Amino acid sequence: MTTGTDIHVESVKLQRKIESYLGIQGSELSFEFQQIEGKTKLDLITINPRHNQSFLFQSEVGVDKLDALKKMYEYVQSYKDKYSSYTIQWIAKGDNELHTSYFRASNMYDALDKLYYGRDINTITVFSVVLNPVA
Repeated sequence: MTTGTDIHVESVKLQRKIESYLGIQGSELSFEFQQIEGKTKLDLITINPRHNQSFLFQSEVGVDKLDALKKMYEYVQSYKDKYSSYTIQWIAKGDNELHTSYFRASNMYDALDKLYYGRDINTITVFSVVLNPVA
């Protein structure tokens, strides 16, 4: 048996680095892995404790779990420079409070995909999608 890095230890280290870099606590982030066509897809989900909704932060695909985590870490280090900022105002079905959420995405449709991730499109009504000016 060769001595190498423990994939679980490395995986946890990378997850903690991502959490730390984003400044988001572990209970407000979910790392969801799935196998697709022999590769590992990582969906990083954020959970907003204020309105108890979850949104897709980013998806990355790697050859394995560790590779997907490395790609996600690279993404979080550069996403603010590479992607536009969008503000989406929305209301959940059965709720009467207008919410405002912010997304980094390559275009408006990607921002909406992140908002609607994992839910029926009829559960949220979108009132506005705004491309934020570059500071």
